[in-house]
Amino acid sequence: MSRLFLRTLRDDPADAEVPSHRLLVRAGYVRRVAPGIYSWLPLGLKVLARVEAIVREEMEAIGAQEVRFPALLPREPYEASNRWTEYGPNLFRLTDRKGADLLLGPTHEELFTLLVKDLYGSYKDLPLSIYQIQTKYRDEARPRAGILRGREFIMKDSYSFDVDDAGLEASYQAHRAAYVRIFDRLGFEYVVVHADSGAMGGSASEEFLAVSDTGEDTFVRSPGGYAANVEAVTTVAPDPVPFDGLPAAHAEQTPDTPTIDTLVAHLQERFPRDDRAWTAADTLKNVLVMLRHPDGSRSPLAVGVPGDREVDPKRLETQVSPAEVEPFGEADFAAHPDLVKGYIGPAVLGEDGPTGIRYLVDPRVVDGTRWVTGANVAGSHVIDLVAGRDFTADGTIEAAEVRAGDPAPDGSGPLELARGIEMGHIFQLGRKYAEVLDLKVLDENGKLVTVTMGSYGVGVSRAVAAVVESSHDDLGIVWPRALAPYDVHLIAAGKDEAVHLGAARLYDELRAAGLDVLFDDRPGKISLGVKFKDAELLGMPTIVVVGKGFADGVVEVKDRATGDRSDVPVDDLVELLSASVREGRPLPPPT
Repeated sequence: MSRLFLRTLRDDPADAEVPSHRLLVRAGYVRRVAPGIYSWLPLGLKVLARVEAIVREEMEAIGAQEVRFPALLPREPYEASNRWTEYGPNLFRLTDRKGADLLLGPTHEELFTLLVKDLYGSYKDLPLSIYQIQTKYRDEARPRAGILRGREFIMKDSYSFDVDDAGLEASYQAHRAAYVRIFDRLGFEYVVVHADSGAMGGSASEEFLAVSDTGEDTFVRSPGGYAANVEAVTTVAPDPVPFDGLPAAHAEQTPDTPTIDTLVAHLQERFPRDDRAWTAADTLKNVLVMLRHPDGSRSPLAVGVPGDREVDPKRLETQVSPAEVEPFGEADFAAHPDLVKGYIGPAVLGEDGPTGIRYLVDPRVVDGTRWVTGANVAGSHVIDLVAGRDFTADGTIEAAEVRAGDPAPDGSGPLELARGIEMGHIFQLGRKYAEVLDLKVLDENGKLVTVTMGSYGVGVSRAVAAVVESSHDDLGIVWPRALAPYDVHLIAAGKDEAVHLGAARLYDELRAAGLDVLFDDRPGKISLGVKFKDAELLGMPTIVVVGKGFADGVVEVKDRATGDRSDVPVDDLVELLSASVREGRPLPPPT
């Protein structure tokens, strides 16, 4: 440690929001360069290399071969797939001295596709799986949480190429099994959930989420085993209700009721029901937003949801991607004078309505359901407005919030909500990119067929932070042995020269036995308290203290995860630690 390029910090970085950000910076694993951009220091690089090694081992175990593309890429392939436009402001664009448009790669589907097209032309060349571990770039609007959500990050992306859908399914399952092994080895709790394919396209899609309260992704799971990212949850819609016998819609004065709560209170007082009390779920809330499309154009959208639910921004954004969602501002209301803020109803909405604004409703708004909603007149609502009889939407949209207790789409029980960090995402891309870029091979009958593809990503740099999120305590990081930069943190305690010489001898012996050892040989002016604090902060799995007991032939061994301490004879130390690291068995019980 006297020569290690390291400076630990006492205080948390000012912008730290999550434990991994706070601890990785304080412990000297990474250092901020700019928002969302970090340098990797020696300790951090060692952990990153261990993650990469695990990923490589499991990818090669399924026959995938490693390649490496540049990060600086030409515009043309992304123009062909339309992602030059669809990626919008998230894409880092630049122009070289000759005026050619370039980008920093956010992901490399196009380049992989073109590489295979360039070299392969027969079904005999397939199946093929190739991968890279590469730096990616996305201009995140709100980079946060250190290396969990950066603008520059390291990702493993692999792609499978098959002649037919059966081959794609086999490649997909092979990658899925490899991912299970990767995340088992990384050592944090994770779930595999159904996911939305988003801008990637394709059919089957699953995410691997590290379970964490600090995660940005919300997912759901049921007692019967259903699990999905909240954006991919589908609503269990009620059956349509017959119109016969339903009362006619009638507009009523409802002054000073611009919110759902004030409306429900007014209904209770002025229009009480015979069967039960009014609730927010009886109301239909119509939310206006503006969509900004990749070409810069804007268009309005109205979303109707039951009044007891909010519109979930992430679910809405997923549904309208690649467009971005913007608030419906005062200028937008001024451009649509038929809209009365706080009292908007279906009568003025819809592509065939007075405003021409597209109107999409929650799947719960089925034919025959009765609603209280705006009458498009200030201080007035319509009661007993029946879907399918009195109004018809342009379609449905999965934009309402998902709540704990909602039924699972597969009938496996009520949903519970949790949070996670997206660590991996696998897609059955199908023929989207192969068709755009004309990737075809001759089949066994000599006929040209379009290749079908799969795409599989792992957040390699993000994995370092995800491990810390799940493995830390009040004192610092607690690395699992498979990822720790060193197996042993060796401390020479005190100023006794014999202690320092003995610790140096143990350092050499442990290294000769194949262990990675971080030796705190800093001079006596560094207090023992500082050395202990640094050891806890840095988080190596085993801490060995050579101190006063060394004269009696004993050293102290501490397990960082459990805090257990043992006095171990010096002569037994190398064999004990070697076996513990090699076999993964615990250290002796505390003494």
